[in-house]
Formats: sequence, structure tokens, C-alpha cells
Amino acid sequence: MYRVAFNAIRRLRLPRPVMTAAAALTLVFSPIVHIDQAHANSKYAAYVIDVKSGKVLFSRHANAPRYPASLTKMMTLYMVFDRLESGKLKLSTPLKVSKYASGRPPSKLGLRPGSTISVRNAIYALVTKSANDVASVVAENIGGSESKFGKMMTMEARAIGMKRTTFRNASGLPNRSQKTTAADMALLGRALQDRFPGYYKYFSTRSFKYGKRRFGNHNRLLGHVKGVDGIKTGYTRASGFNLVTNVKARNRHIVAVVMGGRTGRSRDAHMRKLIKTYLPKAKTGARRTALVVAPPNRYIKLASTIRLPKAKLEPVGLPMVTAYQAPRDIKSITPAPIDLVAMPQTRPATQKARITTASLAVPPLPRPANDAIGDLSTHQPPIPLAAPKQATPSGWQIQLGATRTLDLANNLLAKARARNEKLLVARVNHTETVEKGDLTLYRARFAGFESKTAARNTCAILKKQKFACLALNP
Repeated sequence: MYRVAFNAIRRLRLPRPVMTAAAALTLVFSPIVHIDQAHANSKYAAYVIDVKSGKVLFSRHANAPRYPASLTKMMTLYMVFDRLESGKLKLSTPLKVSKYASGRPPSKLGLRPGSTISVRNAIYALVTKSANDVASVVAENIGGSESKFGKMMTMEARAIGMKRTTFRNASGLPNRSQKTTAADMALLGRALQDRFPGYYKYFSTRSFKYGKRRFGNHNRLLGHVKGVDGIKTGYTRASGFNLVTNVKARNRHIVAVVMGGRTGRSRDAHMRKLIKTYLPKAKTGARRTALVVAPPNRYIKLASTIRLPKAKLEPVGLPMVTAYQAPRDIKSITPAPIDLVAMPQTRPATQKARITTASLAVPPLPRPANDAIGDLSTHQPPIPLAAPKQATPSGWQIQLGATRTLDLANNLLAKARARNEKLLVARVNHTETVEKGDLTLYRARFAGFESKTAARNTCAILKKQKFACLALNP
């Protein structure tokens, strides 16, 4: 890099001592020393985000398509954690090994067809050994086939907000259609922590014993860089060397991504440099950003004890406001930019009846039931911990927007509640289904405000946090 700087300055025809000093200063004040993978490397991308403030601290080709390789297993584990939380799986559940899964290329545990592996051991094998045969076992046991599981993974990615990511398999083995970005992988790293704070701890596993063999974690920064607690490495010839890292140190928290490293060593060196340079620039103190995906909380438990009256049907108009960019439901493998749909403030004569539901429950993740991505009939969505029960709440309400699915509406409410738990502690999550022709929208509301003033004051606070908000007369 010194030679590059010197040659560039030499064109200015300055005296040699001046040129030498100028080149040296260029190196000293360069924000970060770029190592080999950042030069003339079409696979390279990097991204660093301050989790507490949401500020992007470093970005290079962060939204350019890249191959995820074994970073894919982060989403595979996300799917496993979701089913553990919903009760569809237990850590002791045996997963059957098919001939197809057994035949996956390395890295692998060497599972035999007809054998089983527990969910617990599958998690450890994915985190440490990055076993491709285990990834396929998980895919087939959850999705019925690896291709269907890939579609399910893509839907989850869209629900989280990973708009530029498409999954085709559970392992990250080469597939030209399996793409992601550095920014999307950072988002997934944050979502794993926000959604599954308990299960996320598996990513800090240093080694794993299976049978008579012990497998070490491929992440060489674990235990060697202060504050690093995971999360995943990846490599294929097409992707280069990838790494997503989570760092918590000195009351600061960042997630960093490096993709396309020429070697594992150069990738790790670049990651160390990013951490050293940008962790000190991250904010201290309390987190100021909303959770990427809100975990189940005490509202879900509370909702299961509440009996609500049956729904009422009544003609109604369509007052509506939207602005907040919540993750949309996937309509195809290719992402589309539209998230929320604005509705006119009119009362069409053809308006159908509305169906209202109210609940304190927050479903764990969006799962479209009928999606153009394909037939997922073998995948039975997990039963929500507290299914919404029908009711028409009284009192003033506030509306945050409208979405194309009920799950996305609930996710929008969950984000607002996660950021304003004390403010909304006495308010009820409330959704309204509005149908007009072939269009179905779901209004995301909080109900239970005792006065117009209370509703408007809450809206004022939410608007400062970039939520759309409208106070509605009962």
C-alpha cells in the first residue's frame, strides 16, 4: 500500500523527501489498513454495525450479492431454535439420518443412513464442525426435504428483513442461486441474539465430543479476541473465507462481517482489525434500537390466562396510515421492495365486513401459510404460544400501519412494544383484518387507551422513534 501511495503522489512532481513524507502520512491517517482480500477481490465484502445505536460503522460492498457458504447454518440453527421454543422439537428429539443426508460432502460427522442424532448434538455439530450431513438431517426432519427447507429458510429471512438473501439448502454447499449480503448476515446475527438469547449461547461452544472424536470450533477468534462470543465461519471456493462475529466488550456491542477472504488467516486478520478499529467507536450505555425480532415475553403467558368474548362482525370503512418499514411477507424467491400498503381514507360501497381480533400475544415469527414460493405442505407451522382470541376492545386505540399478513402486523407491534415496554405495559395488541376484493390487509394497533390525550401522547413518543402512528376514536 505504501508503494501505491508513493506512486500516486510522485505524479505531482514534488521533491522526493516531500513525497516520502506525504506517502507515510497517507498510511498513518488511513482509516483502516486494507489487507489483501480488499484489493481486486470480487468476493470481498465487509460490514460493521453498532448494535446499541444501529449506526453502521464500516461498510464495503455490504449489499452486493455474495455466496454465504456455511454462514447458511446460522439460519438452519435459527429454524431449529424456533421449533425448540415452540415445543415442536426437544433437545433430546432423535433426528433420522437418510441416505441423502449421509452422502453430503465434507465437512461432516460421517452419520450412517438409518441412524439418528439428537437435536442437542446436531446443534453442537453445526456450530463447531459445521457438519453438512447434519445440516441435511435437520432440513429433512423439519421440512421434509432439503429443497423445501430452503424455501422455509428464505421465508424466515424475509420475515427478519433479509431482503437480498435466498437459501436453497441448509448447509451452504455450492448453489448458484444461494445468495446473501454482508448486511443481511449481520442482521441475521443480531436476530439470533434478539430472538433466542438463551439458545444463542451455543455459538460460543469451543469444542464438541461426538462418539470417540472431539471437534473444535472453526472460529479461531473465540477465546483469542476479547469480547468475541461467536458466531460462524464459512468457506467454499466460490465464496472465499467468510466470518460473522459478535463482540461485547467495554459496555459496547458490535456485529461484524467479513466475506470473501483469500485465506482463513487473512480473513481473521481483517476481522481483528475491524474490531480493533470500530469497537471503540460504538456507543456505550443502554441499547437505543428496537429488537430485530422480539422474543416471546410475559405478555404471551399473560394472554393465555385471559378469556375474551367472541368476535363481532360489522360494516366499516378504511381509515389507514402507514410509514414504518416492517419486513414483508415473501411473494417469490426474488425480493421485492414493497413492505406496507397505504390505504385510502374512503368508505367504498363494496367494503366487506371486518373481523377484529385482540390479544396480548406476540407470535414468535412470521410464517405465511399460502405462499407463492412453493408447496410447503409437509411443513406444519408451529402453534403460537398464545393464539389470538377474537374480541372488539373498547377505548381509544392507536394504529401503526397495515401489512399484508397477520404475522407481520404482530411483528410490527412486537417491535414497538420491545422498545417501549413500560409505555405500552397496559395496552393490548390488537389487529383488524380488512378485505376488499382480492386484497387482505392487517391493521396493527394497540388498544385500551382511556382517553384521546393518552393515545395522542403515546403516538407522539412512537413517532419520534420513526413509527407511524394515528390515534383512533372508539
